[in-house]
Amino acid sequence: MIRKFNIDELETVMKIWLETNIVAHVFISEDYWQGNYEQVKMMLPDATVFVYEENNLILGFIGLTENYIAGIFIDTNSQSKGIGKVLLDYVKKCHSELLLQVYKKNSRAVRFYLREGFVVSNEQIDKNTGEAELVMNWTK
Repeated sequence: MIRKFNIDELETVMKIWLETNIVAHVFISEDYWQGNYEQVKMMLPDATVFVYEENNLILGFIGLTENYIAGIFIDTNSQSKGIGKVLLDYVKKCHSELLLQVYKKNSRAVRFYLREGFVVSNEQIDKNTGEAELVMNWTK
């Protein structure tokens, strides 16, 4: 089931955020993610966040600011089971265009977004990490 995030679920969602980022971005120091944890925790409630829940357990979430996807994060034990696609399809229904940025070295995520109809519109360097990232967009 997909539903809107509740603020009392912040710790659960942040745990998924931290673990997923560390596992997916082995090319970036764990310290980077831990150092940004509190800032993201403060910003997250201001975003539009939808969670994917099964048996009263949050297995993933998607965060948006208007039509910008800040990220899709799936619990590491629940990945490759279609949850990310379900979350993405859910927000596609409400938007005619979506935009995101993904690290170029995160080939698994890049393949996922390409498969889901996103196209690369630009390549740039993330000033915080020095890593190349792809700007991708999707249009209905």
